[in-house]
Amino acid sequence: MVLQRVRRQRPSSRRGAGRRGAERRGERAAQRRRGPLGVELPTEEAQGPGACRGGGRGGEQQQQSSGEQEERTEGGEEGEEDEEEEREDEEEEEEDEEDMDQDSDDFEHSAESARDEEEEEEEGPRSPTIRTSVSAPNNLDSGCMHQSSSNKKMKRKLDHGPEVRSFPSGKKPCKGSEYPSPAGLVPCPATPTTFGHIRAANGQGQQRRRITSIQPPTGLQEWLRTFQSWTGPEKLLALDELIDSCEPTQVKHMMQVIEPQFQRDFISLLPKELALYVLSFLEPKDLLQAAQTCRYWRILAEDNLLWREKCREEGIDEPLPPKKRKVVKPGFTHSPWKSAYIRQHRIDTNWRRGDLKSPKVLKGHDDHVITCLQFCGNRIVSGSDDNTLKVWSAITGKCLRTLVGHTGGVWSSQMRDNIIISGSTDRTLKVWNAETGECIHTLYGHTSTVRCMHLHEKRVVSGSRDATLRVWDIESGQCLHVLMGHVAAVRCVQYDGRRVVSGAYDFMVKVWDPETETCLHTLQGHTNRVYSLQFDGIHVVSGSLDTSIRVWDVETGNCIHTLTGHQSLTSGMELKDNILVSGNADSTVKIWDIKTGQCLQTLQGPHKHQSAVTCLQFNKNFVITSSDDGTVKLWDLKTGEFIRNLVTLESGGSGGVVWRIRASNTKLVCAVGSRNGTEETKLLVLDFDVDMK
Repeated sequence: MVLQRVRRQRPSSRRGAGRRGAERRGERAAQRRRGPLGVELPTEEAQGPGACRGGGRGGEQQQQSSGEQEERTEGGEEGEEDEEEEREDEEEEEEDEEDMDQDSDDFEHSAESARDEEEEEEEGPRSPTIRTSVSAPNNLDSGCMHQSSSNKKMKRKLDHGPEVRSFPSGKKPCKGSEYPSPAGLVPCPATPTTFGHIRAANGQGQQRRRITSIQPPTGLQEWLRTFQSWTGPEKLLALDELIDSCEPTQVKHMMQVIEPQFQRDFISLLPKELALYVLSFLEPKDLLQAAQTCRYWRILAEDNLLWREKCREEGIDEPLPPKKRKVVKPGFTHSPWKSAYIRQHRIDTNWRRGDLKSPKVLKGHDDHVITCLQFCGNRIVSGSDDNTLKVWSAITGKCLRTLVGHTGGVWSSQMRDNIIISGSTDRTLKVWNAETGECIHTLYGHTSTVRCMHLHEKRVVSGSRDATLRVWDIESGQCLHVLMGHVAAVRCVQYDGRRVVSGAYDFMVKVWDPETETCLHTLQGHTNRVYSLQFDGIHVVSGSLDTSIRVWDVETGNCIHTLTGHQSLTSGMELKDNILVSGNADSTVKIWDIKTGQCLQTLQGPHKHQSAVTCLQFNKNFVITSSDDGTVKLWDLKTGEFIRNLVTLESGGSGGVVWRIRASNTKLVCAVGSRNGTEETKLLVLDFDVDMK
């Protein structure tokens, strides 16, 4: 009879097939452990208070399918039970129904509580709390036994402390459990098992949009339990069918519930160093937009080292001076490198499309030609065939002083810091103090016009129509070396402190060692006069009246490339980082890659110059060109596209000429005039470092 009661024992409630399966295994274990003489197993009192029904919550879901199978196999045995057992069955069924009603009430109460909590959270923020429960084994009502393996597992769990997990909806600790209450335990984070658990663990439960206008439909819980009993693929299939059956508004509701969970701010979860590393891959404009996302992102986006790297990528070497820094709100760190980047971006925008305000006009050389122009810092120096040089303020436009001393026209000049050097048709060079206007030295030696010069640190190399080059010490005024070898006028010269490169009217380019006064290489190839030179320490680039441009290796003297495409004299060139820009008397400007010898762009089209190109300058973004047609044009270096005219003389096309241009990051200085009196000789100064629309 005892064995039959053990076999007949049923759960006190219908809380899931997993618990019934666990009880069936307990009954089979009791049968196997019965001796050959039919000795009964110990009762609950012998087993002790640690006995539990169902083997603990941890195995409920795994035991569900096996429990259902055992229930079917034992169906035949239940037909042999006596009337007393049937009455007990009826009583247990009534208890089951009461428990089911209680579970339903608990679910409704939980739903209402959840809605109340959400309403409270909408009314005001509260400190987050972690709700945890202890999963404890249930005590058997009449002495059910565990398997020995279950006892060992339970012992290991007790040795390591009780598990702290969240109960699924409708689950409660077993009555009479000897485990301590949840209030006496240290909460541990639960392992998320459902989407709802994940949202709760991430603190985003308040984002859930629930339908509160209706009560849960009848059979909802049964439907949910059926859904949970299916396998993973079956659940996915059911969800596909469910979505196909939904109306668009219902699918939209699903998206509003699900999408916020995947909109995670991963940046705030990373260490600061990793977060900055991730942000370093953003373009500056995207970084500025990211700073508007939230307070923490703004703090990261203001990092000074981050913006220093962005500035270096753009060729910005210095941050803003302290006097120009903006005042920021308390709590945020000011980044001078960021301010420098924003300022440079604004300047570039002004160059491209800012309103061109009236330039400053600097008059002083009467109707003479401005033959040379230097611009450094806030100082402008102009030389003229009126035998004088003038020093101007780029800020006020005033003439600070006039350098008088030459007895012939000034045709070449150089400037560094407070030193100005000039070369004249009077066959001399003069060294001037730019602050005082005093002539420090007059350098004698050449026997004809000093047509070109190049200053490097404390030495200047001059080229003359007497076919010689001379190396001078500007501090002492001494001639250190004389380089002889050309047989015609020297028209252009370059000096890097180690080697001197010269181009002359004898069609030759020569490389010199100034210390030994020896010619290292004579670069032969041009078939007409050499008018322009560029030298970067590795390559020599020469432009000639023969329409070609040649690229030479300074170490070997070999011609690497011959650049063809121009139709006339190459009057001006500039070389930076293997990019060469050449201006020609054929009114075109070309951009070359001297490594490959390829012409990258030709600046022409409907907006091209209409006459010879007189001067040019470029940086990483723009090319600025001037011409005999009286215009100064701005081009895009990368695309070769025309951007706009920066200067257009009213007398352009009828005699007005832009002879020289010099540009800084924020200013453009143009020397303009005419050869027939149609345009007054003057300097125009345009400032792009101002607020423009």
